[in-house]
Amino acid sequence: MTVHRDRPWLMRTYAGHSSAAASNELYRKNLAKGQTGLSVAFDLPTQTGYNPDHVLARGEVGRVGVPVSHVGDMRTLFEGIPLERTNTSMTINATAMWLLAMYQVVAEEQGADIAKLTGTTQNDIIKEYLSRGTHVFPPGPSIRLTTDMIAYTVAHIPKWNPINICSYHLQEAGATPVQELAFAMCTAIAVLDAVRDSGQVKPEQMGEVVARISFFVNAGVRFVEEMCKLRAFAQLWEKVTLERYGVTDPKQRRFRYGVQVNSLGLTEAQPENNVQRIVLEMLAVTLSKDARARAVQLPAWNEALGLPRPWDQQWSLRIQQVLAFESDLLEYGDLFTGSVVVEAKVAELLAGAEAEIAKVQEMGGAVAAVESGYLKAALVASHAERRGRIESGEDKVVGVNCYETTEPSPLTADLDTAIMVVDGDAERAVAEAFAGWLAARDEAAAQAALAELKAQAQTDASLMTATLACVRAGVTTGEWSQALRDVFGEYRAPTGVGGAPITGVIDPDSGSELLTVREAVARTAQELGSGKLRLLVGKPGLDGHSNGAEQIAVRARDAGFEVVYQGIRLTPEQITAAAIAEDVHCVGLSILSGAHAELVPDVLQRLRRAGAEDVPVVVGGIIPAADEQALLAQGVAAVFTPKDFGITAIIGHIVDEIRLAHGLDPIFTTRKTQKEETLAS
Repeated sequence: MTVHRDRPWLMRTYAGHSSAAASNELYRKNLAKGQTGLSVAFDLPTQTGYNPDHVLARGEVGRVGVPVSHVGDMRTLFEGIPLERTNTSMTINATAMWLLAMYQVVAEEQGADIAKLTGTTQNDIIKEYLSRGTHVFPPGPSIRLTTDMIAYTVAHIPKWNPINICSYHLQEAGATPVQELAFAMCTAIAVLDAVRDSGQVKPEQMGEVVARISFFVNAGVRFVEEMCKLRAFAQLWEKVTLERYGVTDPKQRRFRYGVQVNSLGLTEAQPENNVQRIVLEMLAVTLSKDARARAVQLPAWNEALGLPRPWDQQWSLRIQQVLAFESDLLEYGDLFTGSVVVEAKVAELLAGAEAEIAKVQEMGGAVAAVESGYLKAALVASHAERRGRIESGEDKVVGVNCYETTEPSPLTADLDTAIMVVDGDAERAVAEAFAGWLAARDEAAAQAALAELKAQAQTDASLMTATLACVRAGVTTGEWSQALRDVFGEYRAPTGVGGAPITGVIDPDSGSELLTVREAVARTAQELGSGKLRLLVGKPGLDGHSNGAEQIAVRARDAGFEVVYQGIRLTPEQITAAAIAEDVHCVGLSILSGAHAELVPDVLQRLRRAGAEDVPVVVGGIIPAADEQALLAQGVAAVFTPKDFGITAIIGHIVDEIRLAHGLDPIFTTRKTQKEETLAS
């Protein structure tokens, strides 16, 4: 008997690093291993619209993705990869129009029919204001860029998904399943309303627009709830597209989504446990045929340690292939149809999401809720509550707050080789190649194209035509972005810290950890003759993942600190100036992009030159063990990594570092400073 098997989902790994040439080599290897779609990670300067020689790009070039500064880089990135036959997902948002234009030009140079190009630009700017922090322009102009792209692709690249509404990053920023459903759907409504009202698409074409909207979701380890969330997503999308936009074709209303399973839940402690977490999370988006992902990319087991190696990515790809080709999953219809448990959970999630959607729409929609700070504050509060449950032990994380006894792991026996380390000379090589590009191009043509872009930006015209002209004239990523910054301005999103509730117990009769730390903060301030202890939380460089920094800021506030937190994307010079101006007792730096080796010593040196060498500097982030030792040797007082999940304990540690810096005995430990212990050993 012939058994019918459904076609497997697209299998991707999220990849890119160092340079376009190195990433091209990696992509070709991954495709040869059976990967069926590309998922391009761009570095932070590319995502935020800076050239590799910009001051904010220092230490960030090629760290978390591939640098693409002009169409020459894009040619190199896809050399030997036929774009007409390749499904490419590009994680790019504020500069999505620019990257799509470069991709189109390279495809044309290959001789491709652009109408046949398939793939996705992420292009969900609203979640950037809430979670990833790679926004550039204010919400209004950003939505305009998205609208222009959608209208252009519907007309010229009809198989392309011009936007990927991302609930993934909302969950990483703290969203509950209900918030993830509601806030993502509010984003979709804001985008579709803007396209409908722009006049660029005829009313009868709204079905074509809806058919090209895709979603990028998160799947956590609570895989039953996550599977139900995806079923709820599909039902909610069906209702919104039919009732709000009048789309009658069921195929156009289909909920189309790709997924990366949850990187937030991966642990540095006992990282081998991450493999089973990844498998469980993958099941949430594959078991149910009626809510199965169209594309899946899995993180690697060691992402909480640093940048995965090609072998680690291969392991994640093989997990997908075993499920798709060895198991019988794809031979059956939906496994959960008629389940009383599933139907009840889906109904519960839908009711909660629809109530939250109504609340946001009453505020004026997603853009208004971003500008008011409501969405960000809601996510910071939810994240703080989740962290509180982990710290209290209410939520169990195996190997972190329970079952911590472990055998030595051969996977991490040599931590220095358990992750990929980007060549320190890669940034210099990229900068030199960039200078060569500028020297060789037709400067007059580039400046004329930029002038036309700025002129068009001051009108209501679509910016795709002017952007394509910039690509062909050799304009760079930083120049394109700066031209639009000159017209639109830049935007600093609300941090959400001020509106977050107190998340720890401070009842005097409870003997809580937070109360103990709060008393230590007050005692130390009194002994130093200061009204309050002041902590500066800084995000140097372009890393916009601010969740950890926000949680430190909230808990320090709850412990009695006066917290100075100015948000993301600051230079070491700006951080140092703020520390001096606010006369802080400690500087806390948060960096997850790998740029710590460049940026942290810069801050230390600036503080010393300013006469503030007695202000301890602590650092948090994804920092390999070797780098941790190097930072401590250079003068950092303490380093915190994902293994340090107790935020209140971290605040207590900071209090001790302040006391030790002023010659006072520590309160929470009899040890010397972490730096002194390390150097002594």
